[in-house]
Amino acid sequence: MKKLFEDFKKDIKFKSAGPGKKLTEDTSAKPEAVQSSSGAKHNRHAASEGAQRAGAAALARIEQHPRPKVHTSQDHIRNQVKRELEAAALAEKDKAATAEGFTVPVRDPTCLSVSGVYFTCPLTGATLTKSEREVHIKEAIFMRFEEDAVEASVMMVHSFNKDKEKVKVAVDIISKYVDNICKCPTEEKYRKIKLSNKVFQEKVRSLEGTREFLEALGFTSVMLPVEGQEEEEEFLVLPEQSPEALELMKERRDRLQRGEPVRAQLDRQPQAFRPSPNAQRFELPPEFYNLSAEELKKEQQQRSDLVEKNAMLRTKAMREREEQRERRKYNYSLLRIRLPDGNLLQGTFYAWDRLSVLFGFVRESLVDGWQPFQLIAPGGVKLQEEDEVALAERNLVPAALLTFSWDAAVQADIAAAGGKNPTLLKPGLLEAIQTLN
Repeated sequence: MKKLFEDFKKDIKFKSAGPGKKLTEDTSAKPEAVQSSSGAKHNRHAASEGAQRAGAAALARIEQHPRPKVHTSQDHIRNQVKRELEAAALAEKDKAATAEGFTVPVRDPTCLSVSGVYFTCPLTGATLTKSEREVHIKEAIFMRFEEDAVEASVMMVHSFNKDKEKVKVAVDIISKYVDNICKCPTEEKYRKIKLSNKVFQEKVRSLEGTREFLEALGFTSVMLPVEGQEEEEEFLVLPEQSPEALELMKERRDRLQRGEPVRAQLDRQPQAFRPSPNAQRFELPPEFYNLSAEELKKEQQQRSDLVEKNAMLRTKAMREREEQRERRKYNYSLLRIRLPDGNLLQGTFYAWDRLSVLFGFVRESLVDGWQPFQLIAPGGVKLQEEDEVALAERNLVPAALLTFSWDAAVQADIAAAGGKNPTLLKPGLLEAIQTLN
């Protein structure tokens, strides 16, 4: 706001100083008001008559045009600052993306092989984008308090706190509270937790969901006198429990110890396509790449140096390190599997998903998925389901076309017994089959 006012003052000075301008005889105090609000040193002497006339004339000309109302409330100032910061951030982003003539390609969404990366909330079943996951899961967990406060608070502890080691420490301390209460149910000191206690403050209370769990166990907030202090302090106090209630506390403690984070699950978006000469063509959305605009620019430069690099004599270790750096560029992988009838099965995977996840996806998509089959990667490499390797480690990122085949020996046995060729994709996939663009 100060900058806007300084610009306004400069504008007045510029316009009032122009040659040939007729000045009015108005001698109002407006110029003095402008001068005093500028933050400059105040002049105790009155402005000269010429300066007053010049300022008044400039203000009169400006006031002939309608101007928007100037708000001076703190909320309006904060909003304006926020808008300016957002605009500056966008400008900086555009500047980085276009540095040295490099631009991030913006693809037509209709040409993409998949519209984006999506996730499924395990609590609600809702389909979410990456940016929606955290907020939606928090809302879903809060809604669980009406049904089961223990379950909801356990979810909070394990899902809202990212530091697993701190979560483990807090769970161990709370478990110790419960153990002491169950061993000595009549001992009042074990049923009182002083909130200002240093250990409780630093290792329990600092984590989201811990207080909610204690309250779900039956602890309530009570202000109690403290020996040697004039003022009372807040405690969490648990009434004396019956034997049945103590057993229930142990069960709830075990639920806390077994708790797992609630994470949105990757929606693999299984899709069938008709036979197509474009099966090996992939156009991926930005979510598949773990690269910033600057990193994309560097990658472009690296590709231009590829011929020179290949001409160099490199050791196996050097090549492996380069391959590892290449694989880290990708978050997800889009895989297509060409079936014996020419149809294609497509799915989205994490770049670090194991081969067993890929085989499981294919098996679940087949009518006769119980029968053994093979998957062949580009270059004729036969993938082994039992290999504990990630898709990225098999260079199946960010996209690849695989070939499916039934186990030849098993099919020969089925044919010899008079059996029919196995059915491929499940009806649900075939009903929604599409044609690749």
